[in-house]
Amino acid sequence: MTTPIALTIAGSDSSGGAGIQADLKTFAALGVYGASVITALTAQNSQGVSGIHQVPAEFVTAQIDAVFSDLDVGAVKIGMVAHPPVIDAIVAGLARWSPKHVVLDPVMVATSGDRLLAAEAVEALRTKLIPLASVITPNLPEAAALLDEAVATDEATVEQQGRRLLGLGCKAVLIKGGHGQGAESIDYLIGANGAIALAAPRVATKNTHGTGCSLSSAIAAGLAKGEGMETAVRNAKAWVTAAIAAADRFSVGHGHGPVHHFHKYY
Repeated sequence: MTTPIALTIAGSDSSGGAGIQADLKTFAALGVYGASVITALTAQNSQGVSGIHQVPAEFVTAQIDAVFSDLDVGAVKIGMVAHPPVIDAIVAGLARWSPKHVVLDPVMVATSGDRLLAAEAVEALRTKLIPLASVITPNLPEAAALLDEAVATDEATVEQQGRRLLGLGCKAVLIKGGHGQGAESIDYLIGANGAIALAAPRVATKNTHGTGCSLSSAIAAGLAKGEGMETAVRNAKAWVTAAIAAADRFSVGHGHGPVHHFHKYY
């Protein structure tokens, strides 16, 4: 039996709600074996980020080579990459190992509002990593920041920004609508063949820590299992919507608590 394997390249969240920890929980919940390459350690909880410790670029390289030389990785999810040397190490690693699918979540700001990406790293992300991605998954503010534009407030502008992001070299763009308004949270999947609107009921909860990490990981899990891009995105959105809806079943921390990755089981 072939075991689907996904690799997350991201930062560690000491409180377990986002980053590497959320990614591995997502992979497990969706029946995929998860491996990890840690790019940064954060001192973090549901109320905010109090410290970031960068992992040296050469050790990021060592982790990447250790995983790919032994495991048959079906898809890669990239999350927090906070400074240019680490981005360069990841770009070189992807060039060496040529994974079939790369899901890039351009993490810039945590749910708590803390900035996670150094300003000088934004250009490296834009010019070096995005062109290697099968799909990028920015939220509305991240899409705007990548383009140096105002945050989109209507469907037409979202699609226009998506097409401009495609112009940076990625194969598809999923602009997440969680920061929008209205009764529905609408994500837009934009590719060479046009745009698809994916709507789900907006869930009233403050417990959304790790939502973006979990969605991008769920897409990577689907791709690792052999799903096509649209199917993987649709399934991931349905799963993460259920995880948000179940987030209030338990109480974790005093700020923005995590989504419930294992909502199917307890």
